[in-house]
Amino acid sequence: MQKFSTSPKTIIVSLWLNRGLLRGLIHREIIGRYKGSFLGILWSFFNPLLMLAVYTFFFSVVFRARWAGGSGSKAEFALVLFSGLLVFNFFSECINRAPSLVLSNVNYVKKVIFPLELLPVVAMGGAGFHLFISFLVWLGFYVIVFGIPHAGVLLLPVVLLPLALLTLGFSWCLAALGVYLRDVSQVVVTLVPMLMFLSPIFYPISILPAELQSVVRLSPVTIAVEQAREVMYWGTSINWLHWGGYLTVASVIAWLGFAWFQKTRKGFADVI
Repeated sequence: MQKFSTSPKTIIVSLWLNRGLLRGLIHREIIGRYKGSFLGILWSFFNPLLMLAVYTFFFSVVFRARWAGGSGSKAEFALVLFSGLLVFNFFSECINRAPSLVLSNVNYVKKVIFPLELLPVVAMGGAGFHLFISFLVWLGFYVIVFGIPHAGVLLLPVVLLPLALLTLGFSWCLAALGVYLRDVSQVVVTLVPMLMFLSPIFYPISILPAELQSVVRLSPVTIAVEQAREVMYWGTSINWLHWGGYLTVASVIAWLGFAWFQKTRKGFADVI
């Protein structure tokens, strides 16, 4: 039976050797999602706009939520809220799809030469495209309301690097588990919305009691959400100590998830 390497180097080598295939699959992933719809890829613009409008109405008008230290304006609330949402949506899109990635690509499982480890990366590429579109929507709104944003906004890709690694690790793990345990998809779909409200998306973490702050900080997206807001809206720099710790943990989880995927993939064909 074929053995698959679990070395972290294998990830980098596979991404490099299959970069052409990866680009093609990501392009197909993005185009295929909107194929046959009347507005096509324009939905990628309308969805974040609608989501921003609905959440802003309910939390800033109905519940009268405000951000500590801010002006209290609805425009500010919308921008701070959306900066957290676009980060969480990137994470949730990847995680929600992860358990079914292998099951929905059975034709690739039978092909020994196909690099199955790329499937979570392809899904992340599609989520990254939607993240970019959402960022453009945020940026356009910011420019209209406040003008040119802080230069710190250029640090957003750096902020998102640990989250991307963490998400890949979880995705590899869930993709493998989803083959053997079909209930994983149902568990994930239930837990992800709960995680959204257990993360500082709709509220600043500073308003919570100390004991609850500790719980919220356990969320895998909390650091990314807070630091994205810092560089995108508040104009402050990255907390490099927190970022470095986050990157270290994310790298370990990415490797563990990849190792689990590689160890279990030899049985995919038999189960499917």
